[in-house]
Amino acid sequence: MSSPEERLAALGLEVPEVAAPVAAYVPALRTGDYVYTSGQLPFRAGELLASGKVGGAVTPEEAFACAQQCVLNALAAIRTQVPLDQVKRVVKVVAFVASVPDFTGQPGVANGASELLGEVFGEAGRHARSAVGVSVLPLDAPVEVEMVVEVG
Repeated sequence: MSSPEERLAALGLEVPEVAAPVAAYVPALRTGDYVYTSGQLPFRAGELLASGKVGGAVTPEEAFACAQQCVLNALAAIRTQVPLDQVKRVVKVVAFVASVPDFTGQPGVANGASELLGEVFGEAGRHARSAVGVSVLPLDAPVEVEMVVEVG
């Protein structure tokens, strides 16, 4: 069986360096057999992939890609606590989607995160999830994702 990093590489993706916090928090925290991530924004190489509201300046397809980048950044945060091959299960994912008032496709945006986790972790990547529409996110990001994983 291949490692999570090898599965990502097969998809043409890689876990970036962990993003520096933009406020007073840590990127991830382990307690017992669980690692909780802080909310991760869609930063790539220090820049947001997009900004604005989904259904407005940001298309659902762009937001889907942002959710994937958020997961990569969450994996980087998890990796500060444990190697990714120690992730036994993705337990919970919360996707916050900054969207215009009449946009109702938050679950489709969150699928960017969920589908990638399924590709990386297989059955262990299936998780409970919330997809929440919000009026604004930090730095005008369109998507923010946080995760809880069980490790061992």
